[in-house]
Amino acid sequence: MRNSQGFALTLILSLALLGASILLSQSAQDGDLFGDYFAALIILNAVGIAILALLIFFQVRRLVSAFRARALGSRLTLRFIATFAILALVPLAMVYYFSVQFLSRSIDSWFDVRIEKALDDALLLGRSTLEATKLEVIRQARTAARRIEITTSSVQLYNLLDKIRASGAFDEMSLHSSTGRILASSSNLSISLVPDAPGEDVLGKVRRDGVYAEFEPTDDEGLRLRVAVPVSGLSVSSPSRVLQILYPLPLRYSRLGESVESASTEYDRLKYLRGPLTLSFVLSLTLISLMTLLMALWASIYIAQRMLAPLRDLAEGTRAVSRGDYDKILPVDSGDELGVLVDSFNRMTREIGAAQQTVLESQRWAESERAYLDTVLTHLSAGVLSFDGTQHLKTCNPASARILGTDLKGCIGSPIESLAQALPGATALIEAINQGMKEQISGWQKEIRISGGEGRHVLICSGTRVDSDDMNAGHVVVFEDATELLNAQRAAAWGEVARRLAHEIKNPLTPIQLSAERIRNKYLSTLDPEQRETLDRSTRTIVQQVEAMKTMVNAFSEYARPAPLQRASTDLNQLINDTVELFRSGPNSIKLQIEPDTHLGHIQIDPNSFSQVLNNLVINAQDALAGREGTVVIRTKQDSGTGGVTVTVQDNGPGFDPHNIDRIFEPYVSSKEKGTGLGLAICRRIIEEHGGTIRASNPQQGGAAVIISLPLRRH
Repeated sequence: MRNSQGFALTLILSLALLGASILLSQSAQDGDLFGDYFAALIILNAVGIAILALLIFFQVRRLVSAFRARALGSRLTLRFIATFAILALVPLAMVYYFSVQFLSRSIDSWFDVRIEKALDDALLLGRSTLEATKLEVIRQARTAARRIEITTSSVQLYNLLDKIRASGAFDEMSLHSSTGRILASSSNLSISLVPDAPGEDVLGKVRRDGVYAEFEPTDDEGLRLRVAVPVSGLSVSSPSRVLQILYPLPLRYSRLGESVESASTEYDRLKYLRGPLTLSFVLSLTLISLMTLLMALWASIYIAQRMLAPLRDLAEGTRAVSRGDYDKILPVDSGDELGVLVDSFNRMTREIGAAQQTVLESQRWAESERAYLDTVLTHLSAGVLSFDGTQHLKTCNPASARILGTDLKGCIGSPIESLAQALPGATALIEAINQGMKEQISGWQKEIRISGGEGRHVLICSGTRVDSDDMNAGHVVVFEDATELLNAQRAAAWGEVARRLAHEIKNPLTPIQLSAERIRNKYLSTLDPEQRETLDRSTRTIVQQVEAMKTMVNAFSEYARPAPLQRASTDLNQLINDTVELFRSGPNSIKLQIEPDTHLGHIQIDPNSFSQVLNNLVINAQDALAGREGTVVIRTKQDSGTGGVTVTVQDNGPGFDPHNIDRIFEPYVSSKEKGTGLGLAICRRIIEEHGGTIRASNPQQGGAAVIISLPLRRH
């Protein structure tokens, strides 16, 4: 496998070198494309070939070391490599020598003195023709300028321009002022409505040199001659003018000129690159030849190792059998005599190892079952405890530690009675397990309540004996935390009750209130003072009680049909400050303190619903502190471990009723005389809709605390 990988890597390196050599050759032929990378390509090829040579050197050195160590097959491998190297080197050297000679002579034949002289003569002829044409047009322009100087009539001027243009085969003649304004023109260009005005460079050259004559390209890939000469006025005071002539050269002349110019330029470029081109071809041939030789050497090493691999495999297999390893299977890569020998060796080792495999099969099966059982127990959401026949703890899974709040791995091997010390809040669970094992019940199930750091939990616990025929067999106890499930069921049931109560009670409240108000308004003025007072007091009581019932019904409706959250990026500390500020401005003497976490930024919550939670908790704290000078502390903290936010509302009042602390977030559970029991239930629903939790506790220093845990959502 290692040799195959090495051969593949070397093949990839060789292909990369071949590509680099091709680019090197192209850089010599087309300097514009790869000329900037010529030196880099040379270095890249040299480095690649050096790496390939280094790899071959390491292979040869390893083979020489094996030969000195008298390794099996090393002598034959070196002999094969040497023979193959000689067979590859001799013809490659001959091909390289004659190729270099052929390249040098071929490149020299490209540069003939007669071809160079012919190109120079053609270029000179073309330039002479263009120069003669330019001089002739300048002469005609100056002749026309002298005729225009003595022309006074505009009609005569236009006729003169048309006549001169037609006789000279010009595209356009135009007369301009010294500032470039068109005075008169004559053109045979139908596509041009306005004469081609001379630019500032043309006018400047005419003023400076007295003539402007330059060739310029046209839209149809041809050439035209632009000639401009000055035209004097009839008098010295008359302003000077400029006559411009556009003379088109035949398209054939322009194309022939461009062809001669292009051929001459290309010939000069090749002549300039003659030396680098020869060097590039020779370098490319040298690099490719050297790469071919190195590839041949590497291929000989690889082929020799592949051919002698069966002999080495047989030697290694024999040593493995002598060590007691009967599972070694030698690869059979061919169907020749060596392949038959290797296959016979494999059959022998398989027959010897079959007996040993049978012995090890049962042990492997037991280990597999144990691993499978460990995997199942690890990923179970329910807690699992197993006890042996002497009621000592044997195993416990991670879920049991999560549910009970204590890792029981340190209690493995301890009797069940000692578990009560490790789990002081789970005494009921320990008693149920102990009772089930003592009564030798084949299967039992109970609902058990335990207390932990986060309040009380309801566990559904079931146990069974491992073997019902053995009275001293062990037991397996499975328990699952059903607290959240029961709370969810209870909340759903109370929600349905609240919805129906709100529907049934709200309908008659308005008629009752209206009827009481109508009776009061109708009969209050007709009664004597004593009866009037009685009626007024009675109807006022009815209206007040109806309003109170409406408030309670609205609370029912809010609990039964919660509004969807409107999350927004909110500064939690600022929201708490704004909420507390409303209570500070009131007449209450309660002291409110805020301990914010300054590192806490904006989080995604519903500010209105969360403010409702804070209002409810602060009001409850004030009610608990009524009649005394108390303090309410609200603190925030970001938990770097869980990535959440904790909000704690704590007072120094009498605290929660220990017998009722686990049920204070349930609907209709309240310690207030006039409370509806829905405030904390609504708070719990809002926090759970935010994906968080809320719990109550009585701190050791006294008072009551409500802890809200929220997931940190910043976006």
